[in-house]
Amino acid sequence: MNRIEKSLFGKYADKEIYRFNLFNRKGNHVSVINYGATIISWQVALGDGSVRNVVVGSDQLETYLNDTAYFGCTVGRYANRISKGRFSIDGTEYLLACNNGENHLHGGNRGFNSMVWEWELEEKEIPVLRLHYFSRDGEEGYPGNLDVWTEIRYTDADELVIEYAATTDKPTPINLTNHSYFNLTGNMQAGILDHRLQLNADQYTVVDKQQIPTGQLMPVQGGPLDFRNGKLLRTSIDQTAPGYDHNFILNKTGSAFSFAASLVDPSGLLELQVHTTEPGLQLYTGNLLNSHFLNRNGQGVAQYAALCLETQHYPDSPNHPHFPSTILKAGETYTSKTVYQLLFK
Repeated sequence: MNRIEKSLFGKYADKEIYRFNLFNRKGNHVSVINYGATIISWQVALGDGSVRNVVVGSDQLETYLNDTAYFGCTVGRYANRISKGRFSIDGTEYLLACNNGENHLHGGNRGFNSMVWEWELEEKEIPVLRLHYFSRDGEEGYPGNLDVWTEIRYTDADELVIEYAATTDKPTPINLTNHSYFNLTGNMQAGILDHRLQLNADQYTVVDKQQIPTGQLMPVQGGPLDFRNGKLLRTSIDQTAPGYDHNFILNKTGSAFSFAASLVDPSGLLELQVHTTEPGLQLYTGNLLNSHFLNRNGQGVAQYAALCLETQHYPDSPNHPHFPSTILKAGETYTSKTVYQLLFK
């Protein structure tokens, strides 16, 4: 039966951290902790009787407390980079923490990934894990008190459904994403270079040497970023040294819920499809992973061991008026939905 099982995962700052196992009728399950609203496991059985865990994760809270690579967490208040930690709203300039050289990354020194989220369970045919965080006015330099919710469900069709909602009392930028690292083989030592990736994107945002958008949009056609027809990651990763860390502009109209990406394991037995309401997707191939994060098998997670498919708005959008806006105003509700679905061949 569909169910959510709760158990104590650890304690942090005198707060209890829980592990929630979301089971579907097949017995496949996704595990989430309320520290950072983090996905720590996604375990599925294949037709040959084998079991795979397709996301990088650990069973130790301490691993996440020391993590600097955002494994599995919810990233906010703003995912990706903001140039020099500066932006203006209605003529007022705001200064954010700069934690990535001269720039602001993934919410700052203590983003949503480092927070303990409140939780509740909703018993439905497909049970819902609902997580909540209240981000105070001025946190990491952002304006406005921000109420943030995420709802996570796991269906019998092996769909991991992640929905975000937020409200504010002052205009503020918001850009939330999940930062799970995927490896469909379940073997971190095998890496992801022989996975086949397809992206529904004709363009990408050009960036400078600090990964900040120049404002220019470029076609992917014929270059190393052309994944429209699908290709092995190793085919052209050496042309993007040290690897892929690019925001792709998804082919879509507005916030329509639509196909974004497909990732297939080397055996062809397992496919991950991504659908989203977001206008962009950041492909990150774990270029800076250095084995400091130890997975549940005690293996160090190294470069190209896993990849991220981060559905998002574009980096540095507050400083580029022609990018889709990320400014949430008082009286409005921010919403975002992404579905990661596993298909068995």
